[in-house]
Amino acid sequence: MRPLTSPALLLAAAAALYSSTTLAAFPDCINGPLSENSICDSSLPPAERVAGLLSVLNITEKIANVNNAAPGSERLGLPPYEWWNEALHGVANSPGVHFAEPGEEFDSATSFPQPILIGAAFDDDLVYEIAKTVSTEARAFSNAGRAGLDFWTPDINPFKDPRWGRGQETPGEDPLHLQRYVAKLLAGLEGSHDDDDDAPYKRLVASCKHYTAYDFEALGNTTRHNFDALVPAADMTEYYMPPFKTCARDSAVGSFMCSYNSVNGMPACANSYLLQDILRDHWGWNAADQWITGDCGAVGDIWEHHGYAGDGIEAAALALKAGTDLDCGTTYLQFLPGALEAGLVEESDFDRALARLYTSLIRLGYFDDPAQQPYRQLGWADVNTDAAQELAYEAAAAGIVLIKNDNGILPLNPQTSGHIALIGPYANATTQLQGNYFGAAPYLHSPLHGAERAGFTVTYAPGTEVDTDDTSGFAAALAAAEAADIIVFAGGIDNTIEAEERDRTAIGWPGNQLELIAQLKMTTGKPVVVVVFGGGQVDSSVLLHGQDEGGGGGVDALLWAGYPGQAGGRAVFDIISGARAPAGRLPVTQYPAEYVEAVEMTYMPLAPVTDEGEEGSSKSPGRTYKWYTGEPVVEFGHGLHYTSFELAWAQDEEDEKMPTTFDTAELIAGAPDAAKPDLAPLHTFRVTVRNTGDVTSDYAVLAFVSALDSPLAQNPHKSLVAYARVRGVEGGGGGSAEADLEVNLAGLARAESGSGNLVLYPGKYVLRVDVPVQLEWQFEIVGEAVVLEEWPVAPVEEEGGRLNE
Repeated sequence: MRPLTSPALLLAAAAALYSSTTLAAFPDCINGPLSENSICDSSLPPAERVAGLLSVLNITEKIANVNNAAPGSERLGLPPYEWWNEALHGVANSPGVHFAEPGEEFDSATSFPQPILIGAAFDDDLVYEIAKTVSTEARAFSNAGRAGLDFWTPDINPFKDPRWGRGQETPGEDPLHLQRYVAKLLAGLEGSHDDDDDAPYKRLVASCKHYTAYDFEALGNTTRHNFDALVPAADMTEYYMPPFKTCARDSAVGSFMCSYNSVNGMPACANSYLLQDILRDHWGWNAADQWITGDCGAVGDIWEHHGYAGDGIEAAALALKAGTDLDCGTTYLQFLPGALEAGLVEESDFDRALARLYTSLIRLGYFDDPAQQPYRQLGWADVNTDAAQELAYEAAAAGIVLIKNDNGILPLNPQTSGHIALIGPYANATTQLQGNYFGAAPYLHSPLHGAERAGFTVTYAPGTEVDTDDTSGFAAALAAAEAADIIVFAGGIDNTIEAEERDRTAIGWPGNQLELIAQLKMTTGKPVVVVVFGGGQVDSSVLLHGQDEGGGGGVDALLWAGYPGQAGGRAVFDIISGARAPAGRLPVTQYPAEYVEAVEMTYMPLAPVTDEGEEGSSKSPGRTYKWYTGEPVVEFGHGLHYTSFELAWAQDEEDEKMPTTFDTAELIAGAPDAAKPDLAPLHTFRVTVRNTGDVTSDYAVLAFVSALDSPLAQNPHKSLVAYARVRGVEGGGGGSAEADLEVNLAGLARAESGSGNLVLYPGKYVLRVDVPVQLEWQFEIVGEAVVLEEWPVAPVEEEGGRLNE
């Protein structure tokens, strides 16, 4: 790996190489050399089975097999296994995934929207169905020798900074949202064939990444490879770690990926405090089949970029000892023999890592009779089914956010709205709709396809590209607009602007897209609808409000569509035409363009800093909707509808009166698991959602809590504590549905600034429902402050002697 300067280039090169290699194989446990080894005896406990394999591997083979491209052992009949498989939003290009040639079986897999758009739906059941479909297709690929059984997804780093190029891979900026998302995602990815938690085999093994405090690619001479994320203890507990806690403690995910960056001075993949003290000891993620992989090249970064080790031998030893079981790269392969010879590692260190890795394959049925495994029966007929296609469409349509809709211009009726001009760099986009980490899709429906499918008469002109000053296409775009009745502009940003190893330095619209939109509006005087694509938000102030008094108040309607996947064009124009009603909510904050000048991207604290404080601090207006002190262009949770809704508390009967006082002792006593007091329920607030308009629509209910008299010096403005999506609330007759908002103590707790301990403080609170607020409920927590989670104390780094600490 190291000769390649970029892991992204490595991925591309490896994918090209593997596309023509021999397909993967399962072990022959009937006639092969392993048939007499306990690894093939399914009647034995996994520990005995894996011990049998380890007993016959020699040390050279052990070293070779703690790498992602594990060669197995030809002499033992243990097949090679590629651990690097991707499935962020569908089975994706990666070294372990081999798509067939077009027209052949396994030439494609369902391509769902990017997680940022799935997150905008605020629909946990939808997340589960997507994940279950992805795991089914992944298993089918594996059975055909075209994929492995473990997939390095999901990315659950909170999308804290709008410049981050990989924010598109996450469901948004809020940690509770990420926790609920990942819990459902892992249930679908790893769960059993018949939804029985006690079933003998997992669907597949997922990998929660990137552990931890990773949301930065590059800025000047600082890159993710040498970046040291300096995170206050409270922010670590409250913001950066909760999604990973859900992965480890509550969902028992099969794998973690440690990140490139250092965390408070120590590289993540050599960080025994993170990998052992917190992950395995504190959260109890210590099952025999749970393993950690380094991100690709991260083990080498320990010495090459962080300078934390003196050479590759020490770096490899530090990582293996800390608990990084697998190296995606060549550092282990190159340097562990020297580390073994120097006495920095022992054979038992390899046995520990390999036992975790191969026990996970045992849990997946890798060594067992396929006839006894439902997952081994899946094949090409289970890939891209009609149900999967419809789910991909549903996911795209459910997440699209209506940001502005002046005078109810949307929806447009194809029969009465006349002729539309479809303009912009996304107007006929295909692969752009997938974002990053994608596979070969069975089809890619562009917005142009969607417009024609919806029945519109369309004139198409791209007009410009995503990021260019070339205006040569303006004339054709303006001519198309003059000939039409309504203008739809499809633009935004794509992976030439934001991607892995590509952060943004500006969050305004790139190139001359805004200039073209202004000319379309001002020159023609016709209604303009803008659809914004991309994972990161762009400052759309001018589109919302106009440039000045002569700007006409901006455009007439504005939608955000993220990266909507294979059915994206259909979904967008079904929303525009009214075949579907929008109900998405923005899962991130849209900041004004000057935000990037107010805070360095590498600054990790969340709370605002108005004056220079202690040495090394930075001024900041605050991060995310929780802390930002400025006026957002569009706030987290914003989303309009084609109808109107009224909310009311449903607990209106005498025996269901909503409580106004809670006692901390009683709350803790009500925890379903004494070891997890943070999950103790506060209350389930039931809300009636009534459709008072004419259009049947979904509705996502969001609930936030604010502390009114906290003893802490700084508190977030509000924190998301619950959400629920109700589907198909009928319009035209006062249709209604009930939403249950289940609030637990973790949503109210705050972390101590010094220790990071999670504490439930007594005091007065207010629960506010919806954006903008439709309902409020004040309540008080009485009693003593209670520590819900005592955070492990971080070690104090001493000079030198790292391996002997």
